[in-house]
Amino acid sequence: MRNIITSTVKHLSLIYKVVVMLLTAVLIVVLFPHEQHGVHYDYKVGAIWRGSDLVAPYDYAVLLSADEREAQQEAERQKAILYYRVDSTAREGAMLRARSMGGTLQKTLQRQVDSVYRIGYLEIPADVENIEGREIVLLQGNVGTMHRSREFITTSDLPAGMLRDSVLKPNLVLDRTRTALEEDSRLSQLSHSSRMVMAGDHIVSKGEEVTEEKAQMIKSLEQENDRRFSDRYSLWGQMLGQVLLAIIAFVALYMFLKNTRHPILDDNRKVSFVMLILLLMSSLEALMVRTNADWVLLVPLCIVPILMRVFFDMRVALYIHLTTVIILANLVPNSFEFIFYQLVTGMMSIIAVRNLERRSQFFTLSLVIFLSYSFIYTSGVLSQDTNLHALNVQKYLIFFLNALLTLLAYPLIYLFEKLFGMTTNLTLMEIASTNTPALRELSRRAPGTFQHSVQVANIAEDLVSEIGGNALLARVGALYHDIGKVKNPIYFTENQTSDFNPHSELDYVESAQIITSHVTDGLELARHYRLPSEVQDFIRTHHGTTYTGYFYAKELERHPDGDFDATMFRYPGPRPYSRETAVVMIVDTVEAACRSLKQHTKEATDKMIDKLIDGKIQAGQLNNCPLSYGDIDRIRKILKEKMMSIYHVRVEYPTVK
Repeated sequence: MRNIITSTVKHLSLIYKVVVMLLTAVLIVVLFPHEQHGVHYDYKVGAIWRGSDLVAPYDYAVLLSADEREAQQEAERQKAILYYRVDSTAREGAMLRARSMGGTLQKTLQRQVDSVYRIGYLEIPADVENIEGREIVLLQGNVGTMHRSREFITTSDLPAGMLRDSVLKPNLVLDRTRTALEEDSRLSQLSHSSRMVMAGDHIVSKGEEVTEEKAQMIKSLEQENDRRFSDRYSLWGQMLGQVLLAIIAFVALYMFLKNTRHPILDDNRKVSFVMLILLLMSSLEALMVRTNADWVLLVPLCIVPILMRVFFDMRVALYIHLTTVIILANLVPNSFEFIFYQLVTGMMSIIAVRNLERRSQFFTLSLVIFLSYSFIYTSGVLSQDTNLHALNVQKYLIFFLNALLTLLAYPLIYLFEKLFGMTTNLTLMEIASTNTPALRELSRRAPGTFQHSVQVANIAEDLVSEIGGNALLARVGALYHDIGKVKNPIYFTENQTSDFNPHSELDYVESAQIITSHVTDGLELARHYRLPSEVQDFIRTHHGTTYTGYFYAKELERHPDGDFDATMFRYPGPRPYSRETAVVMIVDTVEAACRSLKQHTKEATDKMIDKLIDGKIQAGQLNNCPLSYGDIDRIRKILKEKMMSIYHVRVEYPTVK
């Protein structure tokens, strides 16, 4: 039992990642609607069939098209028998209206009324077409007799006048209920298929134009696929398959991060951040699919690669975006179209956000996204229809709104920085200004340290750019690495403006404690000024676990046997564990030492730089950082050139009287 608990605690971080990825995969699948449909095909009438040859997998009926079905139904309605009933009150009503006319006209009208009703006055409703020659069943009680419409008088048989318009009313009235039952009976017996396609029959070939007939055959096959699929459909089985596909994509992402970006995988905050972004964008896509599947491209999915590029790097951004698109393509309609749009536009977004340093770049980024979507759509229509008449303006509106919504990435960057404690280049650019409160205070109280920090920042930025890494982070870290000297600036030689040295009044241990405390003081100030943790790392590591050289050497002179507490002279550390912090450590030491050289000759400078860098290596201060020997050699070479250019021997100008 103890071994199980120990193993669980040891692998707690891995268990957390597995649970988070599994939970994300399940939630994404649950959010999307699940439709019962079989295999569907990507085609359009008049376009070229780009898939392989399509052969009927089984026997199925080719259904009539909507127009054909409507024509068939209309023809059957024309054949349907019309049912009429005799209105016995119609003759008496007409006679009363004729008597009300008075005079000789009364008798004439009465004779005409009697003759019309003796034959029968047939009602022709406005919604009944082509009644001429139709079969009619005349119902009297429960007895019906068969007739033709031409046997009776209709409105068209009577001349316009008082008789037709004021006196007569049809006595043969349409029985709509019985007539509707007759029509329904006939329509229910209609066949909705035009012919049968046998298994193995050829439907459409690759490169062949999809005609109306071919399109109807393909559509009928899709409907047959849906019918057969629904017979064996299992919701749980479908969801399980979709979850497994999402898990496979996450496993591929995990292996990529494990082999190329291990620090991201080691940080559970960053893993949670990635999963949260995936879940958030998937939720929006699911909402759009449920609302209107035609608007799935409205969701600004490019926010995923933008955020990943801002927080990480281009490769990570591309791979995470690829994972997102693969997972969602299995859940949205028109998968191929969705993949093509999102992959191309996502790649363009990553390229456009490569050096994101100004807010105005977000508007350029939105323009790139809009143009990418628009060009893809226009090119697709042109390739399918060979002309631009089929363009849908609504599509461009969707692309415009998508690009507009992408601007939400800017506030989201700030939100996720605070939520997950991560730092982006935008934040680094803000705090790189020497007008920040921390650097203004450093410049005012410790001007020598400030100038030293600026010099270290310039050199470290160039070095990291040369050997690879985040040059901006190195610059910002170097600017703030010595802010702890603000508390006791006079105890550091670069800030001493007179011959008085306050260390002369202190014991070596006390002096060493004041010197080493600028690291802990710096961390305290960094927390006060709310500097990012990545910047605080430079304050912790710029001296590693080295000793305060001067005071430690003096204490050794006093106690040659080493009978003293050496930890009182050692910096708290830790050692540098990134390329950027290691470079700042080296440059900090070299710049301070070269500044103190009495003669800035090439030989003296080169010897000093070699001695300092070799000393760091021998002391194991660079063991935890990913610098190679090749990187260190390039750092040596560049530092020697820069130190000579900064502290070169100047010509002594003659005195002008």
